[in-house]
Amino acid sequence: MNKRSTGLLLSAILAFVGLLLMDMEFASSVDPVAPTIAPDTATATTATATSTSTTRARDPGVRGGTGAAGGAIAGLTANQKMFFDAGLEDFSEEETVPEGLGPTMNLDGCGGCHSQPAIGGSSPPVNPQVAFAGKLHARNKVPPFITATGPVREVRFIRNADGSPDGGVHDLYTITGRDDAPGCSMSQPDFATAVSNKNAIFRIPTPVFGAGLMELIPDSAILANQTANATQRRTFGIRGRPNIILAGSTVSGQPNNNGNDGTIARFGWKSQNKSLLLFSGEAYNVEMGITNELFQTERAEQANCQYAMAPNDITDSESTETVGTISAIEKFSIFMRFLAPPTPSADTPGGALSISRGQQLFSAVGCAACHTPMMQTGNSTVTALRYKPVNLYSDLMLHDMGPGLADGVSQGQAGPRDFRTAPLWGVGQRIFFLHDGRTSDLLIAIQEHASGSTRTNNASEANLVVANFNNLRENQKQDVLNFLRSR
Repeated sequence: MNKRSTGLLLSAILAFVGLLLMDMEFASSVDPVAPTIAPDTATATTATATSTSTTRARDPGVRGGTGAAGGAIAGLTANQKMFFDAGLEDFSEEETVPEGLGPTMNLDGCGGCHSQPAIGGSSPPVNPQVAFAGKLHARNKVPPFITATGPVREVRFIRNADGSPDGGVHDLYTITGRDDAPGCSMSQPDFATAVSNKNAIFRIPTPVFGAGLMELIPDSAILANQTANATQRRTFGIRGRPNIILAGSTVSGQPNNNGNDGTIARFGWKSQNKSLLLFSGEAYNVEMGITNELFQTERAEQANCQYAMAPNDITDSESTETVGTISAIEKFSIFMRFLAPPTPSADTPGGALSISRGQQLFSAVGCAACHTPMMQTGNSTVTALRYKPVNLYSDLMLHDMGPGLADGVSQGQAGPRDFRTAPLWGVGQRIFFLHDGRTSDLLIAIQEHASGSTRTNNASEANLVVANFNNLRENQKQDVLNFLRSR
């Protein structure tokens, strides 16, 4: 029997076993508040994880080493590299109140949130939001869900006080008391009540490595991938759709598309942002309080807390320097667009054979039905991004993840239980997983994909796939974990 036939047979057998388990009730909770992260999870070290069929599989931990992420994509021209470097510098910079920071914000720089394992990544081992609370004598209290060894987080409230949908970001801190904000007096949101009422949900930063490649995958390729894998998806109970945000209407069965032009959005936990420029402009305004050419008005307009003209950052039409002319959000987006994808390891952890077996099992149990291994960019004006493979391990579609991961927030066509398939490239060096950073253990993250039941009409699309994974022998599970940590 050839390899392809063997793989199809294994897939069919595992799918059948999973179907027998599909209606079981998975342990889950609709409580959106993330549990506390153990203090030692942020310092996990790489282990050469091996397992027999009886030894329990375990997450090998954060893969060590440097140089696997953070550099410019190959093939840039000298000028493009100059713009990349300028964007990296601005992305890494800490902002101040005279530059427009605040009056409410979560942190004072992009690099603080996106720094693991390099600038452009995700939450670092030590959360900078703790020290930032009192920076320059600011009088902020650190909320209990922000911890020194936990993930960087933003907070969204599910409902307004009158019960209507909210879903917006409520910044952690204000500039009250800061040396560069004399006279400002603002209160932090009442997080204790929101958490007590189960009205607060959390999100952690998404890595932006390889973001330019993702941005340039044609919509047609995303939809073609959905069609091409339709039979396999049905076998594993997977549906999925893009998040299409159509102006004036909501059409079911489509991706989360941009509200202005109807094309597929792809950035953010719910694929709520269409482009890297929009992603940058929103983050600058929402996460740091800095107004810009996309978001020109302050989110908090209290008069005694304004110290810069609005918008705070714009194109400098008087500059005589090429790079100096463009605005900060353009620099951010160029940096992310030219940022190379992570480089996977061929043999760490567990060795090349284990990683290879894990890759095959990853597909056989059904993970690849959502985590599409590769797509391709289109005819980009940038040669370095033109017709390039994108090994992102995502279909960029929305999937119903059941009550266990539900956050109660809708964005575009993404409902309270819907999330974009998270790209897995770079997962080997990430510390925190899932949208709220609730765990640092890949094995737990896999199990959290399953919740709900077909009997109660709230089953996660991943229930069958997780059942298939759980049916593997322990050494096979270890191979899958080693494969994931090699990415």
